[in-house]
Amino acid sequence: MPEYLAPGVYVEETSFRAKSIEGVSTSTTAFVGPTRKGPLDEAVFVSSFGDFERIFGGFEALKFGDSSKVNYLAHAVKNYFDNGGARLFVSRVMAKGEDDRGSVSLKGANDKTVSFTARTPGSAGNGQVMLSLIHTELPLDNAVLLDRAPVGALLVVSKEGEDDSIVQTLYIKESEGWFELPRQQEDESVDVAGLSATKRELVSVNVLFRDDAGNEFFYENLGLAPDHPRAIQALLAETPDRAIDRLEQPYAITGDIEAPETLYALLAAAHGKTLRITGGRDGKEPAASDYEAALSVLAGNDEIAIVAAPGYSDYAARRGIQEALLKHVETRRSYRFAVLDTRKGGGQKEALQDKSFIDSSYAALYYPWVVVANPLARAGERELLLPPSGFVCGIFARNDINRSVAKSPANEVVRGAIGLERNVTMAEQELLNPRGVNCLRFFPGRGYRLWGARTTSSDPEWKYIGPRRYFLYLEHSIDRSTQWAVFENNGSLLWANIREAVSSFLYNEWRSGNLLGGSPEEAFFVRCDRSTMTQNDLDNGRLVCLIGVAVLKPAEFVIFRIGQKTADARD
Repeated sequence: MPEYLAPGVYVEETSFRAKSIEGVSTSTTAFVGPTRKGPLDEAVFVSSFGDFERIFGGFEALKFGDSSKVNYLAHAVKNYFDNGGARLFVSRVMAKGEDDRGSVSLKGANDKTVSFTARTPGSAGNGQVMLSLIHTELPLDNAVLLDRAPVGALLVVSKEGEDDSIVQTLYIKESEGWFELPRQQEDESVDVAGLSATKRELVSVNVLFRDDAGNEFFYENLGLAPDHPRAIQALLAETPDRAIDRLEQPYAITGDIEAPETLYALLAAAHGKTLRITGGRDGKEPAASDYEAALSVLAGNDEIAIVAAPGYSDYAARRGIQEALLKHVETRRSYRFAVLDTRKGGGQKEALQDKSFIDSSYAALYYPWVVVANPLARAGERELLLPPSGFVCGIFARNDINRSVAKSPANEVVRGAIGLERNVTMAEQELLNPRGVNCLRFFPGRGYRLWGARTTSSDPEWKYIGPRRYFLYLEHSIDRSTQWAVFENNGSLLWANIREAVSSFLYNEWRSGNLLGGSPEEAFFVRCDRSTMTQNDLDNGRLVCLIGVAVLKPAEFVIFRIGQKTADARD
């Protein structure tokens, strides 16, 4: 209560309603896996495949030593957005080497060196750089243009020497005026307009990069001094100030770049040449520990509800990677669900073997792999085999957005599929489905569909995806929206506020059709009073709220019983 110490009228704001609980997002997804470029130790949000391509590269294959692998993650991102996904975080996986970044160096006098280096490791950083020094000639009788030159501008003044040779002197514009380079601390400014000269030219540089996939990045009219408004040292900095530059600009300039005269000399020597950027590598095939490192980056992000590692099942360390995924989603208060793949090339027997290593209600396993049109089609390579997890995660998101997280994501069209690695029959699914292997199937006239909604758990209470993910949604929503209650006085007023907040939230869920029951009393109950807490609980600062909900289970087996009847028979 505020203190009233002086007579007067006091107007205060107050609230007559309980705190509300807001439902959390359930469709935000995270992918972990190798990419051709992009930052490590960072989860980057992308909202389209275009975002992913600019930051992490395109569909081109990954080169692990002497072997190549399909870029499963890039294809999975495309399939995710095509199937209805909207929000995706990507955490790059890489078996790090000493330095896997592509680079090229220019060496000059006194061991001065300037390098153009890929900002992140990966084979996509290999390519070319073309440098062009631009000399803009100024009229000799026009001093206004010199005054208008920005701070950091470089000027080359040419004049005839004693032996009829052309002598060039370099000047830099500073706030106090023009100074000759190399700049000495005690130098005084020079009236460059009054110098006898045959030519005066402002100098800038154009830089054109072309990466391994043929993408071009062009930067024009860059200044050579750090103080220039378009300084090459800033626009191509190794650690840019702007996050968008750090993520989307693939190359940086490093080395002896602070002295404009040194940079000018090195770039002038490379003017008009095409320099090859080499040394970028994708590293070795990732191990389970590499995936663990990428998953740890996601730990502090509360928005993520679905996690997958598309293509992991095609790697030698697939079991270890799978265990890392399960450990990640089963961590206390992670509120996440994992989408897993069976191995490529396996049949029904291999799918059951893959399932035999898993028993978790926080994951679902999908079979078989999906055939798509190859976006990098070459002769004889018009189709590509991809893991189902990218498609499935998009379907999860589409189901949550269009329907509800309480509805199990199944009987949904698999967009982008033109075939399946194996056409699963009804008899085969009768063996796979009860064991927790969800199938993708083709139905004439209905297309390719996701035809399974089971978790990998052996516990009958949590065998369906819908109830498990719905409970994660309820738990996370209540957790996030009741933090205000911590350290409040643990008495009847707080208990009543908690009951009201949770009951209002669950009532809205019932009205939305997410809970079973003809009335709120049948759909849920909320208890928070002395019947749920002992004196020991109160003495130790514990508030205990008991919540029960009647969740909806999917109609997995729709049965119509039909029999014959006579015309005069009654119902």
